[in-house]
Amino acid sequence: MAFVEVRSLRKTFPGVVALDDVALSLDLGKVHVLAGENGAGKSTLIRILTGVSSPDSGSLSIDGQDALADPSRFSRIAYVPQELNLFRHMTVAENLFMPFARAGFDGLTLSGGALSRATQPFLERFGIRARPAQKVSSIAVSDQQLLQIARASTAKGFQVLILDEPTSSLTHAETDRLFSVVRELRRTGHAIVFVSHKMDEMFGIGDVVTVLRNGRSVAHRSIDELKERDLIRLMSGDEVAIDQSFRPQRGPRPTPPPSDAVGFAAPQSKHPEDEAPLLDVLRLSGRGFNDISFQLHRGEILGFAGLVGAGRSEIMQTIFGARRATSGSIQFERKPWRLGRPDLSVARGMLYLSEERKQDGILPLLSLRENIGISILGQTARSGVISSGQEQRIVDTVIHDYDIKTDSREKKIRFLSGGNQQKAIIGRAMQQRPRLLIFDEPTKGIDIKTKVEIYRIMKRLAEEGVGVILVSSEMAELRRCATRIVTLYHGQLTGTFETESTDNDTLIAAIIGAGASEHAA
Repeated sequence: MAFVEVRSLRKTFPGVVALDDVALSLDLGKVHVLAGENGAGKSTLIRILTGVSSPDSGSLSIDGQDALADPSRFSRIAYVPQELNLFRHMTVAENLFMPFARAGFDGLTLSGGALSRATQPFLERFGIRARPAQKVSSIAVSDQQLLQIARASTAKGFQVLILDEPTSSLTHAETDRLFSVVRELRRTGHAIVFVSHKMDEMFGIGDVVTVLRNGRSVAHRSIDELKERDLIRLMSGDEVAIDQSFRPQRGPRPTPPPSDAVGFAAPQSKHPEDEAPLLDVLRLSGRGFNDISFQLHRGEILGFAGLVGAGRSEIMQTIFGARRATSGSIQFERKPWRLGRPDLSVARGMLYLSEERKQDGILPLLSLRENIGISILGQTARSGVISSGQEQRIVDTVIHDYDIKTDSREKKIRFLSGGNQQKAIIGRAMQQRPRLLIFDEPTKGIDIKTKVEIYRIMKRLAEEGVGVILVSSEMAELRRCATRIVTLYHGQLTGTFETESTDNDTLIAAIIGAGASEHAA
């Protein structure tokens, strides 16, 4: 019998069936991938597995015992959320033993030297590059992620670890470190539930996979039995052209692509030499980057690749005006650009969509209508009074055009999936008729089907003459969407490459500093 056994699980919320007849089996010594699009029911299932929520019906056993009748069984399951959940201004040791700092660990109170001594074995076991007395705010994000896993492992009797999108903020090298820890936990007889939207990770670390779709479990298979396209089809229920090209054709498109179009593969051509760039960045320097020069043309998607800490977001925020430059200049639409004024950027049609969607992109306490409506106050307000009818018509158009899944425009945006939040942010931005749109990690934590929708949106924008910059940590995403790719290493530009004529090895070499010569594009 499996260590964790779920049968016929059902969970409803007002007006919504979140889970319906869900089954799940977790065996010790295996990495179990939990796959599904946003809104498929993964989060609800995790809340039930960890004892946070109770199902309406069904059974859940842990180590052969009914966990719904004996909640103490849930102590065998540890959960590490996608978002870092640490006390940044406390030490590594204090965070690790937070549940025991006062109540004691195995009946003993830990403090001072004893706390540090108890911490060291965990740092070594999980490969955390930090000192026990070091403040969490001063250690790398990857070490913070490993610290969360180490903290989960301090629970007595823990045998199941649930990792929710654990690599969303990690580099490839940091992901490899995390995977080493996961493999060691598997070797020592733990069951790991691994939630991810990244195909290479699912197939690289998983042993078995359970697929949820629309609140139902539709497959439980060995990962070796599946190909990538099979898994995508199981998750989405149809064919999703994730492996097609979404690079823009030259020249504007008179109409948006049809809603049922899947992909728009097209050959690429270089920009005419006499065409003035939309954006011309010359020797721009600031905190975290130095001497950056590049051009962006109308109708182009320009990709930016680099490891975490390469300076990609810092450069984009400086161009937009949210950070100050120390030197360099910018021309936008052939005119000198005043740096450090994000309000002027918005007024002139230059918009930046932040990587930190929850922190910088949405107003979580407001409704979907209010989040979209703040961008159209100039159209809907007269003498300080908002025309609710006009606002609702515009908001409903955005919801329809960007296929935002919601049961009401009045629903709080924080209750929407990450993909629907992102589409709302993009739809809101488009009401300002941008001429340049900077996407910073737009598909972070988003399911495959919604990724493709965002790729379509970017391509449509470019083909309508908008200049698009795409910052992404996924090389496959950049190759699918970008006409050219700029590579960065430790704040320095190491190359500008035509996507179609450049192989992956060349791009990887440039982002790790091994290929430092610039290529004309």
